[in-house]
Amino acid sequence: MKKDGKTNKLKNKVMYILSGSVLTEDFFVKNTFFIAIILILMVLYISNRYNYIEQVSKIESLQKELKDAKYEYQTVSSRLTAISRQSQVIKLVEQDQLGLEISNKPSYEINTKEDAEKKENTKKDDPKEK
Repeated sequence: MKKDGKTNKLKNKVMYILSGSVLTEDFFVKNTFFIAIILILMVLYISNRYNYIEQVSKIESLQKELKDAKYEYQTVSSRLTAISRQSQVIKLVEQDQLGLEISNKPSYEINTKEDAEKKENTKKDDPKEK
């Protein structure tokens, strides 16, 4: 009989909680505002955590994308460097039979009167020559 009394009391307590009668107790009635604030803070904490996890995953995916872009840049840059070497350019011109030749004359600079005057003015203003 003792077991029936304990199980009956346990059933009564569970029903008391599930029926909502426990919320009419003085403790819950007096602290309704405090309980509501705690529940709001819990919801805000959970939503903040969810947003944080989303932002971290987005940052990680962007970092991976940036890393891939850097590798691609290095690959393209090395190809460009290899292709733009003078020996490679000569080979490509010969293969395509463009009829271009390397100039035997050195390059030279064409100066105008204005350029000569500017050079003279800068030499006059240069403190190292004084």
